[in-house]
Amino acid sequence: MEVYDRNIPFNNLPPLPPATELYRDEDVLNKLMLASRRLAELKGLASTLPNQSIFVNTIALREAKASSAIENIFTTDDELYRSLSYQEDDYVEGPAKEILHYREALWKGFNHITADKSLTLDAIVDVYREVKQTRDGIRPYQAEVVIKKRGWGSLVAETVYTPPRGKGVVEKKMAELLEFMNDDNKYPVDPLLKMAMAHYQFEAIHPFRDGNGRTGRILCILFLIQKRLLDLPILYLSSYILQNKDEYYQKLSGITGTLLWKSWILYMLEAVSQTVEYTIDKIMRIRALMEKTRTVMLDNKLPVGKMDIPKLFEQPYIRPKNLKSEKVKSINTAKKYLTQMESLGMLSKEKIGKEFIWFNTDLMAILTD
Repeated sequence: MEVYDRNIPFNNLPPLPPATELYRDEDVLNKLMLASRRLAELKGLASTLPNQSIFVNTIALREAKASSAIENIFTTDDELYRSLSYQEDDYVEGPAKEILHYREALWKGFNHITADKSLTLDAIVDVYREVKQTRDGIRPYQAEVVIKKRGWGSLVAETVYTPPRGKGVVEKKMAELLEFMNDDNKYPVDPLLKMAMAHYQFEAIHPFRDGNGRTGRILCILFLIQKRLLDLPILYLSSYILQNKDEYYQKLSGITGTLLWKSWILYMLEAVSQTVEYTIDKIMRIRALMEKTRTVMLDNKLPVGKMDIPKLFEQPYIRPKNLKSEKVKSINTAKKYLTQMESLGMLSKEKIGKEFIWFNTDLMAILTD
């Protein structure tokens, strides 16, 4: 095998898929079977929900927060959910704004997948632009992009990787990657294995000047939706990666340096399994809280028939105008119902800006633990 020099552009990035013996053995197959079974369970559970937007909105935001934290963009849960209560982007600043852009990028990609039924370069560029809030696209061939060591100390500026570079090189490698991801006849690889392989390849190509990590993690979710392993973006992979960040980067480097595909694929399959388990737990707890809320409202003769209970769970902060419907026709009526729930200890209220916002404390506790 050719020795890899991290200071030279990695233009000889091996094509996909790797040789079968590098990844397909009993360990991989056993973990693949478990991850696939759990993912099918999650998809089935989500399909039974009366309003999947409850979990899409909340879990997508948790994904955005964790993915941004991997890139050292931090915010508190309280700040983040407060930001959601604003209608105007101008009121949201700092890390919370970047995280909300990630969520919007996820939805933009989802809309592309729904319309196109496949991943396209235009879709990936649109996701990246939303993440980074830029009009930039594929990095130009003359841009000397290198990946430097993170952290502190004497080795902080050390080059750890130099992505492919040259006229048309990145575009060619992205075209090959998209063919691998989209063409299941030519590349009949299990979709979960494909996702793991494609994620490495995307990060190794490093097609943009910045934002490749966040964009690549969104692509993992979109790919699972494209392959119909999920219907909606409710898988929260970035949490596992954040908790095992050093291992994540170590195993990525292991493929580049010595083609250690098996350990990388085992890592990604474990990420899927644990993330699904986490997500199912969240869904079950939120669903139980919804039922408890309905019961308390009935016991206290609150207008359950008029209140859209799922709306109370789309995000922890509730604005009265968000509850308006055919049955709740005015803001004042929405405020009255929210105040009644507050009197029962189901919600709390605080002033944000010029208006009062009601806060679903129990939902916030489920989302943040």
